[in-house]
Amino acid sequence: MDFAIRGQQIEVTDALRDYVDKRLSRLDKYFDIPPATEGTVTLNVTRGIHKVEVTIPLPGGIFLRAEDRSDDMYTSIDSVLSKLERQIRKHKTKMNRRFRQDESLKGLFVDEGVNASVSPSTDEEEAEEELQVVRNKRFLLKPMDVEEAILQMNMIGHNFFVFSNIDTETVNVVYRRNDGKYGLIEQE
Repeated sequence: MDFAIRGQQIEVTDALRDYVDKRLSRLDKYFDIPPATEGTVTLNVTRGIHKVEVTIPLPGGIFLRAEDRSDDMYTSIDSVLSKLERQIRKHKTKMNRRFRQDESLKGLFVDEGVNASVSPSTDEEEAEEELQVVRNKRFLLKPMDVEEAILQMNMIGHNFFVFSNIDTETVNVVYRRNDGKYGLIEQE
């Protein structure tokens, strides 16, 4: 898999580019992805904090995404790799459950070496614990505009809010970003 590596407020040196390629090439063993697939890596330095963001598109409209911040760029890259491997194992466990129910999903992952360090039962138990629904809420979606949804979100003290957009007549989500600004998720 190829990666488009770009820097924000940092020059991406050959050594840094080689390190990213070398570390993230470890992910190739998990996938059976066409060579045309390209992930993106963004390296950013702000006030001495080194941030790495990696996004990998998978067949079927699935995206793997991880980010990490630390005082050292190389440490951030290693940490992002660990996060991505954890996501892959979790996703693979979920897909394996579906494989048993639906044979049409086969072909996304390569089976060799995926569970080399973790036994399948441990992986499934870990995924079951993480995916357990502990609370269920039901509420009426009141039609409102984006600004009103942001105000409602702030009033209840949450970092996201689901609402029916009065302008588009679809279900949307507003959320508070790490930088303090707001984001909007809309249906396609």
